[in-house]
Amino acid sequence: MEWGVGSAGLVAGLLIAVVTAPVGVSGAVFLLPVQLSVFAVPSPAVTPTNLLYNVVAGPGALLRHRRTGALQGPLVRRLVLGTLPGVVVGAVIRVFAIPGPAVFKVLVAVFLLPLGTWLIARTLLPPRSVKPSGDRPSARAVTGLALIVGVVGGIYGIGGGSLLGPILVGRGVPVAKVAPAALASTFATSVVGSATYAALSLTGAGGIAPHWFLGLACGLGGLIGGYLGARLQPRLPEKALRLLLGVLAAGVGALYAIESLS
Repeated sequence: MEWGVGSAGLVAGLLIAVVTAPVGVSGAVFLLPVQLSVFAVPSPAVTPTNLLYNVVAGPGALLRHRRTGALQGPLVRRLVLGTLPGVVVGAVIRVFAIPGPAVFKVLVAVFLLPLGTWLIARTLLPPRSVKPSGDRPSARAVTGLALIVGVVGGIYGIGGGSLLGPILVGRGVPVAKVAPAALASTFATSVVGSATYAALSLTGAGGIAPHWFLGLACGLGGLIGGYLGARLQPRLPEKALRLLLGVLAAGVGALYAIESLS
């Protein structure tokens, strides 16, 4: 039975990562409902299990981006520097405040559903007058956004690419720049978040422990799928990538909206 769960987790991680890696999303936000609904992972354990998935799956796509030189640039540094302290704060909040998954689902639905719909509409019906870079966020705004996303990622075990990607792309940053930067910050925050949860578990607060076998199995699938997805990115046009990101964001938002109402 355990090996059957592991095999299903590997396939789930692979399929999710192939679709999400081209737009800079690790897939943890999709893996969360799969863990809760399909694999019945208890709510406290789902957060570190998701972070474990990101740690194992992240190097696949990052290796491909490193070979193409896409990991160089200020955007990568700003996102990593912003999300790292945020994930530590989020982990502390998760262990001591222990917010339930219901609040998370509502917040994600309210945030991602309109954001994804807006990104789809902006891609299909672009404005008549477009400023090349006038509406792009400033360096300070990017770092502040990354800090907030890091806190959310630390609480709920998601990488943050599903939140950072639609905002930055919607503000005019090319997907080719956003994807590797978002994946790099996701990997860095997941490593730090996992270490923070391990340290906090020594205090006995919260009693959070990941589902090791399932997390490793999903992560192995994500490792393979992330590499394949990153290889697909240069072959996809910018408009298709923007639409894919918008559909993913709106889809996750709609999924959580339905689950929160049920």
